[in-house]
Amino acid sequence: MEVLQKIISWIPPLLMGARVTIGLTVSSVSAGVILSLFLALGKMSKNIIVNKFCSAYVFFFRGTPLLMQLYFIYYALPMISPVFLVRTGDQFLDRFIPAFITFSLNSAAYCAEIIRAAIQSIDKGQFEASRALGLTYTQTMSLVVIPQAIRRLIPPIGNEFIMVLKDASLVSMIALIDITKATRSIEGSTRSALVYLPAMILYLIITAVFSFVFHKLEKKYSVYE
Repeated sequence: MEVLQKIISWIPPLLMGARVTIGLTVSSVSAGVILSLFLALGKMSKNIIVNKFCSAYVFFFRGTPLLMQLYFIYYALPMISPVFLVRTGDQFLDRFIPAFITFSLNSAAYCAEIIRAAIQSIDKGQFEASRALGLTYTQTMSLVVIPQAIRRLIPPIGNEFIMVLKDASLVSMIALIDITKATRSIEGSTRSALVYLPAMILYLIITAVFSFVFHKLEKKYSVYE
């Protein structure tokens, strides 16, 4: 009975941490998807400068550890120049904003490859038919190609959500109180390792909800294939 009471008392701080984890995941992946569309089109561009820049961006963020990127944006950039120092007067925002920027930039690099592959999977006949109808490249992409590619993006974007959800635990390294940081704080104050069990269950529940939503979306749009 005492153990159950302990677990119940841990739930509120863990749920508060879950709000941060979910908020960071949804906001950063959403921003990353928007940015990744431009990166994907840039990698497919015939303009060598745009192509090389976008390729270098994707290579850098996919080739370096996410934790190192977080440290660089949170610690190193403000040391390089005070311009990059985030001072809002709110400790939570001072930590959340650099985390959001880091995760968005990182997610954009991975989503760019997903979007590029989805666009290139569209039959080339679609491009030829669009040109025959007199559509410009921009019109072809926005009206013909991207709407079809979206249906193929749902499963890999869903996987990206799950990956970011789990990687969000890294923000505990900059003292942002997510599920992992809340768990470690409880463990430190109670000296009870049992807290890791409800924390992992909470992660599983959130993951299951995300997986269910994306599965439903995939099922809904697959009927048009």
